[in-house]
Amino acid sequence: MTDLSPHDLLADLLARAKRAGADAADAILAQGVSQSVSQRLGKPEAVERSEGKDLGLRVFVGRRQAVVSTTDFKGDALDDMIERAIAMAKVAPEDPYAGLAEPSQIAGDWPQIEMFDPTEPSAETLVERARAAEDAARAVAGVTNSEGAEAGYGVTDVTLAATNGFTGAYKRSSYSLGVSVIAGTGQKMERDYDYSAKVFDADLEDPAAVGRRAGERAVRRLNPRRPKTCRVPVVMEPRAARSMLGYLASAISGSAIARGTSFLKDSMDAQLFRPEIQIHDDPHRPRGFRSKPFDAEGLATRPRAVIDGGRLTSWTLDLATARQLGLESTASAARGTGGTPGPSVSNFYMAAGSVSPQELIKDIESGFFVTEMMGTSVNLVTGDYSRGAAGYWIENGEITFPVSEMTIGGHLKEMFASLVAADDLELKYGMDSPTLRIEGLLVGGEG
Repeated sequence: MTDLSPHDLLADLLARAKRAGADAADAILAQGVSQSVSQRLGKPEAVERSEGKDLGLRVFVGRRQAVVSTTDFKGDALDDMIERAIAMAKVAPEDPYAGLAEPSQIAGDWPQIEMFDPTEPSAETLVERARAAEDAARAVAGVTNSEGAEAGYGVTDVTLAATNGFTGAYKRSSYSLGVSVIAGTGQKMERDYDYSAKVFDADLEDPAAVGRRAGERAVRRLNPRRPKTCRVPVVMEPRAARSMLGYLASAISGSAIARGTSFLKDSMDAQLFRPEIQIHDDPHRPRGFRSKPFDAEGLATRPRAVIDGGRLTSWTLDLATARQLGLESTASAARGTGGTPGPSVSNFYMAAGSVSPQELIKDIESGFFVTEMMGTSVNLVTGDYSRGAAGYWIENGEITFPVSEMTIGGHLKEMFASLVAADDLELKYGMDSPTLRIEGLLVGGEG
């Protein structure tokens, strides 16, 4: 059985599931290879390599479904897996919205997306990248200690098949590098980090540049102050601004909409943002971290403008939530081997605005430039927002002294409505934002 190709393995598994009593079934096989190295204070700490194969089977008995996964492909393990899945499905509650895609819905062909790089860096290459990044960070004046650096790469190979006739596969690579260091001494220490992650090895940033940024960020945070509580404009650098997209993605998920647990549940076609704001979900982006030619239910993916002219145009739907809402799936199903599909965005980003980050800041007499978010007390049912944050204070249009132990409070609908985007978008991580300015937030500090 283990000598079969992924396609033949899944085809055989599904045929056996049908013979054993399943009315329908789908299966996903994820195979992966990863390697990482880490070092701290100039000395190697770990070299790790893993290879794995994980199989998930979902069976339907009427409108009842069950999912079982395994990493055991020996002997009778797959027979046991099928038997266990069918037994579980027979006692599961009925779900009127569960079921595979109709044959007319499944993807017959899909684009060839540039998302796999066959380059396999040696352990020595990864060690050298981690070393170069940490050395550069520690060389920054004021850096006194290191939490370490890590470099790695991975490949994931996904094959999906179902009894409705769908079968497909894709492969994705990833390369990463990160370093975290500490500046200052005693009670006046600050840490910060930087990293680079890419789908293609050649796109990975220079390790020394990543290290220098990490060191410089840590040093800039020394001797922070805590301004008095006030209501001021807040500007978020891209690393912090990405979180705003995360809240939007969660709020428009079909799961939340179908349950009625989203503060945006009645906002379809509403003007949520300024007219110039565009937010896209693009599963076909070349070298995108979340690119995929088809979704986890075998539907052909497609780019979509989730926010167009500031208006909300669609939810993020898989088949089950689309059926519950009386809509069509947006081909946004995602799943692991151990669970049922659920809706999820792919490469999700806000389009660049027309002004520079400096122009966003220049008219602010007093404000907060956020570089790091911490903790969370964000209620996606009501939209109430409160988070810890650190960064720098803005005075008379200039970024001045570092601040920490601050909180930011507001309501997500009001935050979305006032949001202005800068022109510095970089498509880097799968969820990306330019620098953002949000008006009138309550910034909690002293007093």
